[in-house]
Amino acid sequence: MMLPSSLFQRPIAHRAFHDVTQGRPENSRAAIRAAIAAGYGIEIDLQLSRDRQAMVFHDYDMSRLTGVSGPIQLRSAPELADTQLLNGEEGVPTFIEVLRIVAGQVPLLIELKDQDGGMGPAIGTLEHAAIEALKGYRGDVALMSFNPHTVAELARLAPDLPRGLTTCSFQDEEWQTIKATRLEELRAIPDYARVGASFVSHNCLDLDNPRITELKAQGAPVLCWTVYSAKQEAQARLVADNVTFEGYTA
Repeated sequence: MMLPSSLFQRPIAHRAFHDVTQGRPENSRAAIRAAIAAGYGIEIDLQLSRDRQAMVFHDYDMSRLTGVSGPIQLRSAPELADTQLLNGEEGVPTFIEVLRIVAGQVPLLIELKDQDGGMGPAIGTLEHAAIEALKGYRGDVALMSFNPHTVAELARLAPDLPRGLTTCSFQDEEWQTIKATRLEELRAIPDYARVGASFVSHNCLDLDNPRITELKAQGAPVLCWTVYSAKQEAQARLVADNVTFEGYTA
């Protein structure tokens, strides 16, 4: 399934169009509404709640974004709804809530966070929850993950939805919980064809990676993350077909 053309035409707001100085935390309803108003595509992250709901939240631990310590997986969706995001006036939204807000107005780029813990095959629950939430949704979406096993599972559950790999140079110091041998495997992006990917979203600081050059030459769309300035955006667009941005007006 090809990446929707709308995800090439609009810059993509990273974790939605967030700005804590304006009361819009990342991945919040307020940030999502601001992205819609500005006409941007929206990138969001999914984590799993204790009651197996797909939640729009980036981190595994709640501390940085809520001030409440502990893994998000230990809290139910109702508990998370009552857990206020820092620098905002709302709790953690479910994926279903976000889909109702977006309602096809702008495209969504949806990253499923690794639930295995080591980029391995112990996945499935979040993938199922995400696909269930998307049933009947009519807007443009694309799904992605750093974990190729997740992308393969998405292909099995929803073969008609576009899916891709989130990729980077996988430097050891940035991925300390993942085995070095697994990082070496992922670094080569060997699974693109196997999982039926239709794009990559690659770290914008590593776009001269020979594997990205090879994939692009083969016709693979290349998105990139995360761009923090207009200057950086211009440089990234020399390779990337679109950018995921934050911290400025793209």
